[in-house]
Amino acid sequence: MLLGAGLSYTSAQRGWGASSIIAFEVVLADGSIVTASETQNADLWEALKGGGNNFGIVTSYIVQTYPQGDVWGGNLAFIRTPSTDEKLLQAVRDFTEYNKDDKAAIIVTAERAQVNLVDSWIIFLFYDGPEAPAGTFDNFTSIGPILNTARRRTYADLMKWSNWVVLPGVNVQIGTETIPAPSKEHAAEVLGSIHAHWRNQTDKVLLIPGIVASIAYQPFPRRICEAARQRSPDLLDCDADADRMILEFNAMFLSPLDYAKMEGVMQAEYEGVRQRVLDFQAQGKLPDVHLPLIMNYGFYKQDYYGRLKPEKRALARSVAQRVDPNGLFKTRTGGWKP
Repeated sequence: MLLGAGLSYTSAQRGWGASSIIAFEVVLADGSIVTASETQNADLWEALKGGGNNFGIVTSYIVQTYPQGDVWGGNLAFIRTPSTDEKLLQAVRDFTEYNKDDKAAIIVTAERAQVNLVDSWIIFLFYDGPEAPAGTFDNFTSIGPILNTARRRTYADLMKWSNWVVLPGVNVQIGTETIPAPSKEHAAEVLGSIHAHWRNQTDKVLLIPGIVASIAYQPFPRRICEAARQRSPDLLDCDADADRMILEFNAMFLSPLDYAKMEGVMQAEYEGVRQRVLDFQAQGKLPDVHLPLIMNYGFYKQDYYGRLKPEKRALARSVAQRVDPNGLFKTRTGGWKP
């Protein structure tokens, strides 16, 4: 996870998970063991934070830790209706722009199960403290959830609780996109178009045995970029010039024989969102800002390195050439290559 940057509920406070890595111990292609840190092999240290398994084998690392007390969090559940779609999409957009409390975080997910036996929204709430200040999540709770499990608990308990959405014994595909947070003026059109596209694509697979399809809308406020930059350089190098949103597409299904069909739908989901973003940018309805992908959420066909800034792609290539001149990791491991 750390080699893909690492996103968490506390990213607005501390940046990526990789932002807190002080040093890596790395076995290089020639068998030598080196330290990568701010003062030793600094280019490798930077490239590893978002660069994946392209430079060596990380055998250990030193990470800055933080004290963690009780947190407040849980889930809100909503029955899906077109009106609920509109209200929740507006609410997550507004939270992305207006929330200024770095301790507060949300993930807004829509879920569909086989033949629409389930068609709902599940919201993950988090506050880094024993109680969320009054009003923090009012734009979600005011919509009228049918279930609210948010309460004071340990962070470990919250993580364990969140795993109820992970079903054992199933196949999983995952993809992602990063979009600019739309203005209030254009939010309904932009997010409504994206959500309708996701529903249209998932309509094609609702008869697949065991299917559970979801889309997550996760705020990517500029504060995450600021917090990451304050701690250390990384390959994503996101600019604090705009608020963004991360979209995560998930599909769980029973039979591996359905991979080919699910792969086509997954690709159509993220490519359709990307094309809509480009179209809205051309119309002046979305800002033209840097939109890096989050490696940990990426589908294998996505062009992760192509979405980095040119200078960061060049850095990754330079580091790979320096530490692995014969291409051991390029030719013998999978994943994205610089």
